[in-house]
Amino acid sequence: MRTLAVVGGGAVGLAVAWRATEAGWTVTVFDPAPGTGASFVAGGMLAPLSEGWPGEDRVLEFGAAALAAWPSFAEQLRAITGESVFVADETLTVALDAADAQDLRTVADWLAGFGHDLPVLDRAGVRALEPALARTVRAGLHARTEPAVDNRRVLRALHAACAASGVEIRAESVAALDDLPHDRVVLAAGARSAELWPGLPVRPVKGEILRLRRRPGVSPPPTRVIRARVHGRPVYLVPRADGIVLGATQYEAGLDTTVTVGGVRDLIADAEAILPGIGEYELAEAAAGSRPATPDNLPLLGPLDDRVFAATGHGRNGMLTLALTAALVPGLLDGVTTPVAELAAPQRFPASVLSRGGTR
Repeated sequence: MRTLAVVGGGAVGLAVAWRATEAGWTVTVFDPAPGTGASFVAGGMLAPLSEGWPGEDRVLEFGAAALAAWPSFAEQLRAITGESVFVADETLTVALDAADAQDLRTVADWLAGFGHDLPVLDRAGVRALEPALARTVRAGLHARTEPAVDNRRVLRALHAACAASGVEIRAESVAALDDLPHDRVVLAAGARSAELWPGLPVRPVKGEILRLRRRPGVSPPPTRVIRARVHGRPVYLVPRADGIVLGATQYEAGLDTTVTVGGVRDLIADAEAILPGIGEYELAEAAAGSRPATPDNLPLLGPLDDRVFAATGHGRNGMLTLALTAALVPGLLDGVTTPVAELAAPQRFPASVLSRGGTR
């Protein structure tokens, strides 16, 4: 029986472990605190189209493939665990001023060139979809195929799927990959991946989010994901059964996951500019995580040497790219690749970077 060690017990590591077990591997996951990292602190948006920008063609291609992988992935999780993970079916990106409205049209025109039809709505069109939004909203980009998932439901479901398939999860740290006796190793340690493979082009990017709980008598949250840019800062509101996930700040702050007063202030102020009634919600939680970012905003999926494989660098799109990563990695372990997997191949970076101790 072939043995596989997965180093990292976040959503990516758990999903890879589950699918690798189904492919015939005997899998052990190593993580001192499984499911408590960046995967636990996420909005759950699956929005590769409306988050795109002209020139990011490779990121769009990978993201669109990732989005297409989600329905079957979610259905298989539901069949095994009974957990339904979707919380919204659509995404609406709104603009507050003329410049942002023009940006929405720029994105729509670029996406049309790849066969993605996202209509740009005027003020009346936006209010027809989401009447609780601020009257100052000028326009909206309507992504009818971009849903959202509840990241914590996803984690629960993945834990259950791993248990059902026989994955062993050890709440242990790994000091060195060479210490592991397994036939293959998947490095899925997120923002800490470069600690185990020095020089790997993955860096931590801090993101703060708030969870807001709806109080009795308060207007319900939007039914769609709402995205916007306020004072140059991106903000998103993702519905949950009991309220809203509000995010997210972005800082180059290393592995610091302290929630700051300034971050909370900016998130709330920006959200109120989009959804005025949000001030009546209860502030239920404030948290921060370290997203594993790469220089080109694509993950690293594939061999680093004859034994160690990367499944890391998913950045702020960890939930989006989760299903596709889980589908691709078992094949990559057996030397099977696809055109979409090549987009995320570590070998797109120079060998000097990928070698242990290489420079970023």
